[in-house]
Amino acid sequence: MSVRVRASRLFERQLQSFFKQKRSAHSVGIIGAPFSYGQKRRGVEGGPQAIRDGGLLERLSNLGCQVYDYGDLNLTTVPNDKPYNNHVHHPRTVGSANRILAESVSRAVGDGNLCVMLGGDHSLGIGSVYGNTQQQPDLCLIWVDAHADVNTPLTSPSGNLHGQSVSFLLRELQHKIPLLPGFSWLTPCISAKDVVYIGLRDVDPGEYYIMKNFGIQYFSMREIDQIGIQKVMERTLDHLIGRRKRPIHLSFDIDAFDPTLAPATGTPVIGGLTYREGMYIAEEVHNSGMLSVMDVVEVNPAIAASDEEIRATVNLAIDITTASLGQTREGSHCGIDELPSPSATYEQDEQTVRL
Repeated sequence: MSVRVRASRLFERQLQSFFKQKRSAHSVGIIGAPFSYGQKRRGVEGGPQAIRDGGLLERLSNLGCQVYDYGDLNLTTVPNDKPYNNHVHHPRTVGSANRILAESVSRAVGDGNLCVMLGGDHSLGIGSVYGNTQQQPDLCLIWVDAHADVNTPLTSPSGNLHGQSVSFLLRELQHKIPLLPGFSWLTPCISAKDVVYIGLRDVDPGEYYIMKNFGIQYFSMREIDQIGIQKVMERTLDHLIGRRKRPIHLSFDIDAFDPTLAPATGTPVIGGLTYREGMYIAEEVHNSGMLSVMDVVEVNPAIAASDEEIRATVNLAIDITTASLGQTREGSHCGIDELPSPSATYEQDEQTVRL
């Protein structure tokens, strides 16, 4: 090996080491939750693997994050899981899966990690938020979704539990939730004032009643059009952490985006977030410095019409995750205090080469 080549490689290693030392690293725990029984369309259980295969862990590592992969949970179906009241589907299976997830999220947060939960359908928000509150009971919740997911089992038109997640978490609704089989472990853990919705555009009558009568802050796509995403995030963060800093749980349903951007999802609704709006939400949550747990849910590779639709949806899920953890649209720049200087060894080797 020539002196010039050795000197060049030495300088390259020194430069890489310099930037690595200057990166601000998060400790990130990844939990996969391959689960689909909160709704009727199978395939969404393939979301975690699709997002992993798309390169999420590598992207996070390149950001300087210390990534701890807790693997995928074993979420099985409960035999003879009859509908509650002949209407609410798979209550025991959904309840069991969320209990397992809650324990895993609590463990990951307790280990000192910022946790990323890869779903799976949005019924998993029950276990993810509850598990987070076991470590951080004063958290607040940003629910980014086309749907409010706050129907009770008695107001839900479909009986699908992925549309009821938030109602199980709200203290104000504890006397409106029947005792579903599979949910005896769960107690309400957040208040209405602790929640903000962003991106709503398909809200059921019961959900609208709950949001209005219990004073839940929400920004539909109409409000986003009216005041812009910058003002929406300013008001969201002021409402939740303006008076006191506290952990943020970000629960992001990929169907919050317009279906032209995220076609591989089970309940698409036209008129959703643009790419830039979604990235701005994630960036502002990161800039708050208070993100604790992030859910990324409802990526369903099985219902995509093509490989291109799968890639588009998966890449979007990865982009919002990395933006929430520090990726900027200017590039993943690490913070540096000064430029590196050539080493004496490099300069000496260069002089030798010239001779």
